[in-house]
Amino acid sequence: MALIDRYVPDPQYSELHSASVQASGDIVLAAAAAYRTENDPFFRRMIALRELPMRAGQILKCQHGEPLPPFGIDNFTLLERGEREVVFGLAGRFWRPDFDLAPLSDGKDFLDLKEPGIAKLALNFAVRAGAAGVTILSTETRVVCVDRAARVRFAPYWYLIRPVSGLIRRRTLNIIRRTCEDNVAQAA
Repeated sequence: MALIDRYVPDPQYSELHSASVQASGDIVLAAAAAYRTENDPFFRRMIALRELPMRAGQILKCQHGEPLPPFGIDNFTLLERGEREVVFGLAGRFWRPDFDLAPLSDGKDFLDLKEPGIAKLALNFAVRAGAAGVTILSTETRVVCVDRAARVRFAPYWYLIRPVSGLIRRRTLNIIRRTCEDNVAQAA
């Protein structure tokens, strides 16, 4: 059983992408777990665009103080890590300008969260052996909404962001693939 199945066994929304990597599964999974979305200029631009309403609202309300850091992998909580998979979680009202994230400290918090109006998202990276020294790296995003109200609000958001989210996931896989293959080539 995949680790992600423990957290979102029956997703209402999901997307899956994969890439072939010329490196061992251990190297690939370590690179995936260490990957920083914020290092991708495309990701930074898309998040800046996504956060524009929130940032504009702060300016219009004359809210002073330290601006919030941009959304990134640090907003996710590590739910579980195994030999072949790592799973991160996030919960909130993602359709709101500020994401309205629910605090999570671990996988148990994620599983126990039943707050009305919340959507729970699990994101994994998993590796499996392919042919002739190839590792198949996949990433899956699964979302389950706690109640009907959350589903009604999340659906339009998902269909709006899904194309960009898919592009970001494919870019992430390609960056991880290049990083692993470059490291293997340098070590040879």
